[in-house]
Amino acid sequence: MTLRLVVAENPEELAACASDRIMDAVAGRMAPVLGVATGSSPLGIYAELARRVTFGSNPLARASIFALDEYVGFSADDSRSYAAFVRERVVRPLGIDPARVFVPNGAAVDADAEAARFEAQLISSGGVDVQVVGIGSNGHLGFNEPDSPLNSGTRVVTLSASTRSDNVRYFDAIESVPTQAITQGLATIGRARAIILVAQGEHKARALAAALFGPVSPECPASVLQLHADVTVVIDGPAAQHLPTVWS
Repeated sequence: MTLRLVVAENPEELAACASDRIMDAVAGRMAPVLGVATGSSPLGIYAELARRVTFGSNPLARASIFALDEYVGFSADDSRSYAAFVRERVVRPLGIDPARVFVPNGAAVDADAEAARFEAQLISSGGVDVQVVGIGSNGHLGFNEPDSPLNSGTRVVTLSASTRSDNVRYFDAIESVPTQAITQGLATIGRARAIILVAQGEHKARALAAALFGPVSPECPASVLQLHADVTVVIDGPAAQHLPTVWS
């Protein structure tokens, strides 16, 4: 693994460093492919990218966008869906053609068939140039929970109790949090040419240390990043506190 590690002093620096890496990864590509994560960690990055393209050239104008995952049972019209997140936080601010935006259809009648269709779509795109990912407090990557196969493709997964608890803040109650999702698999994520991992907060610190410096194991799905050739990790101080001293 070629690991670039940035410990940012504030959210603005974190967003700027990650945005710099994204722009570097798509530079010179006529039709770049950007993989996007949802949740709170990358919000500042998307806002910074939107600021840059508003006041300068837009190398992402011809980009295709692929989402990491989607809740099973949610249509793209549901405001809680990841399709809605990508549309509102990424696509519209960056001026990207909605026809080049791909999110698993959580409302598909056959979720397994939809997962297979999405995997094939990703492959036919030519591959992701740069994939933004977060990390769960239990070490999940995308919605690949602990004990996910390291060679997994896009598939339907059951969400762990800890993941549902972490995500309850986006819902009225724990009972409203979906129990399943369609997620890119660990091998699918690993095919991206470059990966940017973003993490903020003390609650991510142990999982981050395990992912980057522990054994590569299904017990910590994000540890599969150690097998990748081009990973940039952009984090804040609290997320860095369990990293080896040489890094933190």
